Amino acid sequence: MRLVTFSDGDENRIGVLCDGDKVLDLAAACPDLPPDMLGFIALGDRALGPAGDAVREAPKDALIPVSAVKLLAPIPRPARNILCVGKNYHQHAREFQASGFDKSSGGVDIPDVPIIFTKWTSSVIGPLDPIPGHLDPTASVDYEGELTIVIGKAGRKIPRADAFDHIYGYTIINDVTARTLQRRHSQWFLGKSLDGFCPMGPCLVTADEVKDVGALEMTTRVNGEVRQQVSVADLIFDIPTLIETISLGMTLEPGDLIATGTPAGVGIGFDPPKFLQPGDEVAITIEPIGTLENPVA
Repeated sequence: MRLVTFSDGDENRIGVLCDGDKVLDLAAACPDLPPDMLGFIALGDRALGPAGDAVREAPKDALIPVSAVKLLAPIPRPARNILCVGKNYHQHAREFQASGFDKSSGGVDIPDVPIIFTKWTSSVIGPLDPIPGHLDPTASVDYEGELTIVIGKAGRKIPRADAFDHIYGYTIINDVTARTLQRRHSQWFLGKSLDGFCPMGPCLVTADEVKDVGALEMTTRVNGEVRQQVSVADLIFDIPTLIETISLGMTLEPGDLIATGTPAGVGIGFDPPKFLQPGDEVAITIEPIGTLENPVA
């Protein structure tokens, strides 16, 4: 199931994306279900079951054209900071270490353990929302396409073997970064948490739709030019390792987000760096999630 949060101009609602270009409004089809994505996720199968029935039984005239609504981030305001993983693709770890912007490595390109940091919840924006690059006073705005895990089952000290049991689904995050701020402040939080620096979407795909997450392919384009292209199988630390590591002493809750890392091809990987400019268009594609597109302001 491809779940979305959308606005019809009056209020935010959750729905199911059908046939790629239509939305079933779950508030209308299943009025007893929670009206927001976090509440929907927390109910697990008790929400997915009725929603699935509603999709199968929905008459054609109950479906709303996507063009008639505004898609928002699937989780417009996460309950907690977005967990992120740094330097988690082999070639990106090397390009970042060589870029001169990495003050975390001590000269080591491939990390021995996962690098975990967070992004501020207020940085989240939705599909087609402009990335406010003008908020970076250093004019060093960069893109990072990332497959993102959505947690569905709470747990602490989750073993690798059970990790996928705790995953509700997947979405896409663009971990937009002010590179000079990232380098200047050593820790990455500030350079990655400016307002609007976390585009998310276009939907949340439930885990049952992804049979082999390692087989997923991601492509990032800037103004139509392919900048990043990778198989998720190239992760240094795979998804079970990330969940096991993060949950060792910290409880993961339904609705928590884990952005799994970005591959090679970010702006600072070029000489000279290719920072985002006003008017640029960034598009990140991972099927079956779709394409997350955002202009730069």
